[in-house]
Amino acid sequence: MIISRRWLRRPIPLAAQSNGPWGNDDNVGPRNPWSVPPGAKRAGAKPTALDEFIRRARGGGGGGGEGGGGPQLPLGANARMLWLLGVAVLVAIWLVLTSIHQIGPQQRGVVTYFGRYSGMLEPGIRVTLPAPIVNVTKVDVEQVRTDEFPRDGGETVLTGDQNIIDLAYTVRWRVSDARNYVFEIKDPQETVRATAESAMRSVLATTTLNQAIGAGRTEIEARVAQTMQQILTSYQAGVQVQGVSIKQAAPPSQLADDFNAVTAAQQEAVGNLNNARSYSQQVIARAQGEASAFDQVYEQYRLAPEVTRRRMYYETMEAVLAKTDKTIVETPGVTPYLPLDRARRLQEPNATAAGTASAQSGSGGAR
Repeated sequence: MIISRRWLRRPIPLAAQSNGPWGNDDNVGPRNPWSVPPGAKRAGAKPTALDEFIRRARGGGGGGGEGGGGPQLPLGANARMLWLLGVAVLVAIWLVLTSIHQIGPQQRGVVTYFGRYSGMLEPGIRVTLPAPIVNVTKVDVEQVRTDEFPRDGGETVLTGDQNIIDLAYTVRWRVSDARNYVFEIKDPQETVRATAESAMRSVLATTTLNQAIGAGRTEIEARVAQTMQQILTSYQAGVQVQGVSIKQAAPPSQLADDFNAVTAAQQEAVGNLNNARSYSQQVIARAQGEASAFDQVYEQYRLAPEVTRRRMYYETMEAVLAKTDKTIVETPGVTPYLPLDRARRLQEPNATAAGTASAQSGSGGAR
């Protein structure tokens, strides 16, 4: 053990020290690839591309060699001025785009300060703080928007008497309060559509089929518009319903022929009812006229009963005897023999005039 410790304490000769895995530089063993080859110059060696790139990245001169004639980045005060000018241009653009607002005549600008409502901008050119400090949302408050129902395909609705109809209608609405329109509901247009569909189904659930496809459309449109407005007002949606128009209300196509036959029968029934009412009115009018004439005769009879009775008798006999054959005996006294079969008959005035006209035409033709 003593010998071993002394041996370890002995200094190792320099010639015996190792130069790493590549050996030494005395041509003994493999050569170190990082060492300068024998006979090469260390000081005046040409820099490599990697050395040139590192030097330029660190802010050194450009170009190869000692002159450095390649393009260089601006340094010092010039570079600082260019950076400041670019930042100033960007800030100016940001201020112009986010601080100046042009509000149209039909628009209103809803202003929010860090997301909180702070006011309303009237039409004109307005200036506010830039975004994101202040944001302005433009809302058209005069445009009348129109929604078509259904959006695609047909829509079937159940009526109050358990019948199904194909329905198509339109809803017109506009913005009445820009603040509520922006803040109270997330999707105003879809909210209006959902409200319209709900109101229409609710109203038709209390309506019969004949009313829906007949003369009850006007009432249905008014009730739907009123129901929609009540719902949207409760939501504080800032929407004013302008009107509802039913474009189509018809039975399903599978039952169209049957419904057409029913409609034709109903129209025929209505026509017959109108004819009966017209006839009844004529009969009533004639009866009322006769009653009025009788009242007038009765008034005259009360004033002069004998004269009125005699006049009525004469008028009645004249009406009866005017249409019967009569024999007039001109001689005073009684004739024992009266040949009635050979008696001369007087022609009625109309018949006499017709006979005279035919005789004249015949004589004219003979000439």
